[in-house]
Amino acid sequence: MSIGAFNFEDIARNVINEEISGLRQLHSEIDHSFTEACNIILECPGKIVVTGMGKSGHIGSKIAATLASTGTPSFFVHPGEASHGDLGMIDSEDVVIAISNSGESGEVIQILPVLKRRGIVIIGMSGNPDSTLARYSTVHLSFHVEREACPLNLVPTTSTTSTLVLGDALAVALLEARGFTAEDFALSHPGGALGRKLLTTCADVMHSGDDCPCVYIDGTIKDAIFEMTSKGLGMSVVIEEDGTLYGIFTDGDLRRAFERMLDVTTPLRKIIKKGCLTVKKETLAAETVRIIHTRKVNSLVVVDDSNRPLGAFNIHDLLNKGVM
Repeated sequence: MSIGAFNFEDIARNVINEEISGLRQLHSEIDHSFTEACNIILECPGKIVVTGMGKSGHIGSKIAATLASTGTPSFFVHPGEASHGDLGMIDSEDVVIAISNSGESGEVIQILPVLKRRGIVIIGMSGNPDSTLARYSTVHLSFHVEREACPLNLVPTTSTTSTLVLGDALAVALLEARGFTAEDFALSHPGGALGRKLLTTCADVMHSGDDCPCVYIDGTIKDAIFEMTSKGLGMSVVIEEDGTLYGIFTDGDLRRAFERMLDVTTPLRKIIKKGCLTVKKETLAAETVRIIHTRKVNSLVVVDDSNRPLGAFNIHDLLNKGVM
């Protein structure tokens, strides 16, 4: 049969439908055991150790990573390596989540008696509530599926999807119970987009010191033009003689001055209004994105508690920092 005879789109839809059916079955199997598992994890004084073999191991590694990034300290241990020394990584105060679709994976079953003798709590996850894993488990979570999406009913597909979703359900339930916030999430993802948005402050974005364009209110349009062009922010901070903020001079102010045929020696005091939008250095850069969009401005001045300018930044600085 030629490749062209296959309807790959129909095959994809059938796979998706089969896995949706498996998730519906998983939905119906959520019971008090899930609550018990959540309570065990919440009360765990140590870490959550996830283990599993083969495809279950790959899913287990992802579950451990998701738990760790959402407020539940967790790591993955390969069951084969556990039998050759890595069991020493598991402490008596830890909780083990053991995953096996059949509940009979040799490498997983082999370490269960040792874990039990050490008094370690085991949360089993399998598709067989009558399996060896289920019997060794303090709490057993079932993800039984009628069949895999594979036409041979052999390749782990629907079962691995159900396992992954069950792990996600645990992580999210625990996240909500812990009152885990977006800021908490950012602290474990400082290199990600969310981390940049939630950890970057105005102090990290602003141009300060000699890099901040700044002129006195008694200066001229010419002085402001020099600062704007030399510092490249498209604006200049304008200060009083005592160093406090008066306002800002923007390219829009420059355009309006030229429209009025004003000379470049015109004092700034005659053409700009007092006051402008300001933020504090600890203000999150993500919050300034909202200010810029709602107030329709391109630049903001960062001031201290005495209204003295500490720096300034524009929309391009936020883009360069990856917060918008």
